[in-house]
Amino acid sequence: MCREALLEQIDQASFAVDDVKLYLNTHPDDQEALRFYEQHRDARLNLLQQYAQQFGPLTADLVYNTQCWTWAQTPWPWEKEA
Repeated sequence: MCREALLEQIDQASFAVDDVKLYLNTHPDDQEALRFYEQHRDARLNLLQQYAQQFGPLTADLVYNTQCWTWAQTPWPWEKEA
């Protein structure tokens, strides 16, 4: 998957997670919303991990390389690939 398409999917999943978190603040017992949150939270994490494997971590907590700190070694998401 290309970088831009993956970033767009991450943005969409992030929006869904953030939106339902706001809803859950006022409707904490809504089981359907809780399932929606879990589903999209897991999808977002999967997408973030996929992005990190292909293009480098989007956030510092996604650095999984124990041999080298790779957080600042890859292009930032808004930078064009060389």
